[in-house]
Amino acid sequence: MKEIFNKEGVFVEYKEKVVELENGDKLVHTQEALTKLWWELKEALKGKRVKVVVYEIEE
Repeated sequence: MKEIFNKEGVFVEYKEKVVELENGDKLVHTQEALTKLWWELKEALKGKRVKVVVYEIEE
């Protein structure tokens, strides 16, 4: 096996917004946006058989 991609960062930006309706109920709007890092990974893996391992980086 050889390494073909080694970068770190956020692949998908995720946002959540809670909206309170007139009747008092709450509605959660979610939004996901793919980042440049996601597209770089996609291009690096295109057409290849790969093994993907993901680590969460603690802040």
